[in-house]
Order: sequence, then structure tokens, then C-alpha cells
Amino acid sequence: MTPPHSAIPRVSIILSTFDRSALLPGALAALREQADAPPYEILVVDNNSTDETASVVAAAAAEDPRIRYIFEPRQGLSHARNAGIAAAAAPVLAFTDDDVRADRHWVRAIAETFERHRDAWFVGGRVLPRWPAPPPAWLTERHWAPLALCGVEEEFRSDAAYPYPLVGASLAVRREVFARLGHFAAEVQRVRDGIGSSEDHDFLLRAWAAGGHGIYSPRIVVTADVQPERMERAYHRRWHRAHGRFAARMTRAVPPGTERRHAEATLFDLPAWFYRRVAAAALDYLKGLGRAPAERQAQREHRLLQLVAYVGEHARGRAGGAGWVLAVPREVARFGAALVRKKLRRGAPAPPNLARRRTDIYAFNGF
Repeated sequence: MTPPHSAIPRVSIILSTFDRSALLPGALAALREQADAPPYEILVVDNNSTDETASVVAAAAAEDPRIRYIFEPRQGLSHARNAGIAAAAAPVLAFTDDDVRADRHWVRAIAETFERHRDAWFVGGRVLPRWPAPPPAWLTERHWAPLALCGVEEEFRSDAAYPYPLVGASLAVRREVFARLGHFAAEVQRVRDGIGSSEDHDFLLRAWAAGGHGIYSPRIVVTADVQPERMERAYHRRWHRAHGRFAARMTRAVPPGTERRHAEATLFDLPAWFYRRVAAAALDYLKGLGRAPAERQAQREHRLLQLVAYVGEHARGRAGGAGWVLAVPREVARFGAALVRKKLRRGAPAPPNLARRRTDIYAFNGF
């Protein structure tokens, strides 16, 4: 689709928003004031807002023809982004959010990174915080994932060998990648003010599994508002539980070398070694109570919360929904019998394809 201005864009910026009309003027101002950038357009996708979003965008578009308004009634970030992808005119699609402020050279840095790395499927960069107050001592960079922040200062390659996820608030993708992989997945998307979603991670998993890679460049910079409630432990606990559940839903693709192979002894389709990891995480957390530094103990707690939530969601999916608790005795009995058979065969040649199954949560969190 050709935009309503003369210069055909090389970059389409897709900004998804929901009921945050007060934030839009600042976000749009930063995008309109890009310096030394190639031709670009700004697509604002209104994800069924009930506030003044439409009028705010209309006023900005009256001043700048590069801005286009798109309404997407289906609620969810993936739906909004996918609507932007369908309407975009450029070969490079750059995604950002309404609470993000792009650096003046953001678009130029994206274009130059793609130019230097012509085989890269996607690029991303730093997402730095704008704190409303000094953060608590435990909230170090190790705990930035729930805030969708990243401050790494060195360039690196993001691929199956180094599956470091780039942040969606500053992610740019070549258009042809979506034609190859499909769009953002609705089943793992953020809806309204939900947290812990994994639409970005799911997309990157599919890219890595297809042999693609991305480039992280510290020259690609945006800043993001951090709401006060997101600096509290309660928010981070909720995020990690939710992220564990979303990670369990990502079952379509894993990076090469981490194919899903069913171990012989499984409980709710998860192998015995996985549960040993959960037990080790629980023991690690208990050992740290009252002893470990706050930052380290928070990390242990969050890891345990994710793993437990992952198991619960996986069990619900395996057993067919809310009645999964009723399936526990049967699953445990089957699991125990499989362990006994495995022990009796110890020393015999291992059957083929019984390699450990590496789950999505490991690919993202290094567990």
C-alpha cells in the first residue's frame, strides 16, 4: 500500500496503542523528529481504544502526512501489530510502543544496521528506563525483563546458538520474514493491560528455528517509561508467573538442536529431569531465605515462580483444561511405572531419540 505522501518509505514504524492517548503526543513527537533518517512512515494502530486516541492521531496526521491511523477492533498486541504489517508500505517494519520515546537517530540506526548486516532478518537495540523515582536496590538489570528493558552496550548476533531475545519495543524486521514465518501469534499475545506475554519470544523462536538471525546494536536506542507499580516486587512476581504460563503455550517451534523429543519417563509430558530442575530451584530459594542478598534472592524466587507456573500450565494443557487435577493420580502412576522400567533397563543400550527435551522457558531465561 502506497502511503499518502510523495516519498516511498524505506521504514514503516508501527506503533500499537490502547487507551493511552495522553502518551501519544510525546511518542509521536519523538518519531516525527528523526534526524538524518531515510524516508519513513508512522502507522498508529488503535487497538479498540475508548479514549481520545483517534482524535489525537488525527490532529498529528493533519500536521504530518507521514502519520496514518489504523483501527484494529480485535483486542491484543499481536492483532494490532499484524494490522500494521498488513498496511505498511516499506521493506523494513519497526515496532514500538506508546510509552516509548525513540532517540533522534533511531530510524537511521535501524537502516544502517540492516545495511551493514544484509543477511540479518531482524535488528534491535537498547531500551533504557525513565524511572519515576530511584529504583529499589534489588531492581538491577538482572530484573529488567518484566520492564521490557535492555541495556547491553555491545553488538551481538541473536540466533539459535545464542538465543538472546530482543525487546519488542525497539524491534525491526524485514517484511519478507513475515511472509516466510507468519505474523505475531495471537495465542501468546498481551491483551489490554495483561503482563508476561511472549509474542516477541514466540516470533524469535520461529525465526531461529528457520535458520534466521538478528543483530543487536547499542546504537539503536529508545527510552521507556517505568510505571511506579512496576518497581514493586508484587508486579514482578505476577509477571514471572504469567510469563511461565505463556512460555508453556509456545509449542510450535524451538531453535535447531532443541527439538522436542519425548523422554521415556514423563509427567504431564515433561521429563523427569525437568522436575529435578524445579526441585533444585525450590531448594535454592529456600536456602537463600534470610541469607542471600535481596537482588539474588529475588532472582531465585522469580525463577521458581516461572518454573512452577510453566508446569501448571503444561499440565492443564496436557490434561485438557480445568480438570487437570483429577488426572494427577493417573499421570503420577504412569510416571512411576516408567521410572521403574527405566531403572530395570539400566545398563542396556539407550533407545534412539531419548535426548533431553529442552523447553521454551530455557531458551529465554537460561535455566
